[in-house]
Amino acid sequence: MTADPAISGPARQPGGVRGLWLVAWLAVLGVLCALSVAIGTRAVGLEDIAAALRGQVDSIGQAAVAARIPRTVLAALAGAALGVAGTVMQGVTRNPLADPGILGVNLGASLAVAVGVAWFGIASAQAYIWVAVLGAGATAVFVYAIGSLGRGGPTPLKLALAGMATSVAFVSLVTAVMLSRGDIAGGLHAWQIGGVGGATFARMAHVLPFLTAGFALCLISARKLNLLALGDDLAAGLGERVAVARGLASLGAILLCGATTAVCGPIAFVGLMVPHLGRLLVGVDHRWLLPFSALGGACLLIVSDIAGRLIARPSELDVGIVTAFVGAPFFIWIVRRARVRDL
Repeated sequence: MTADPAISGPARQPGGVRGLWLVAWLAVLGVLCALSVAIGTRAVGLEDIAAALRGQVDSIGQAAVAARIPRTVLAALAGAALGVAGTVMQGVTRNPLADPGILGVNLGASLAVAVGVAWFGIASAQAYIWVAVLGAGATAVFVYAIGSLGRGGPTPLKLALAGMATSVAFVSLVTAVMLSRGDIAGGLHAWQIGGVGGATFARMAHVLPFLTAGFALCLISARKLNLLALGDDLAAGLGERVAVARGLASLGAILLCGATTAVCGPIAFVGLMVPHLGRLLVGVDHRWLLPFSALGGACLLIVSDIAGRLIARPSELDVGIVTAFVGAPFFIWIVRRARVRDL
């Protein structure tokens, strides 16, 4: 990789070191996937796992493994999408508090789906995804507009406050929608928590085109995000079209958030925690940070899913609850660690 003018000084790390970190996290992801398939409310042996991988479901253990495989794949895809989306949002807004959950983007997608189901009777998987993506995009624009009002423009703290206020309002609106439709309230409430249970490869097939497009747009925007980190004036001076760069990267993040929310429900804090860990390990160059965020997000969501199965045995906790339990203290730590005037 050639040197990027946006990455200089101690923030740059040797490519070999960063490569080793990515390889290490790829190995961790492989181990976690194996554990996710093996661990659950029912203990299974290696014979059941091997048989299920061959497509056999002759026993309860094999059926349990067969159900855990798509669940693990969905957790990895959703975690990777949320991790990358959070990194892009932090880069676009230059906001260390940015996260699809904190900025209200996931809940905007959730509200759009709830309204679509309750009032317009949407039922197809494709309709769910399109409505969720549109809701996520509209919310992102709304929060950015609100956070830009007043002196100083869209500061990180104002964006975070606008996003949290929007999230609270949207939670109330989703509740109101569910109360008006008791016949669908149970399904919407379970989905609103955020989880990967009941995953199937058929459900994932519908979101793969949206996730692929989102990942592609975000990765293409890696160098643009490096330039945006220098400030709009300097980025423009280096030949970057700032508005186009922001729009392209934001579109990628919105596609990832909307598609993930459509299939899993709103899951918060993954996009907040993973980018901060990535910067500690591989630096601030988005060409390295985005792949690390994908791996880190996948690992985090799989760990959360495994923890949810173990904590509440013989029942389960959805991953949305586990990530909120871990992410809320992390959010408070980030705010306390940074001086308020610097936010």
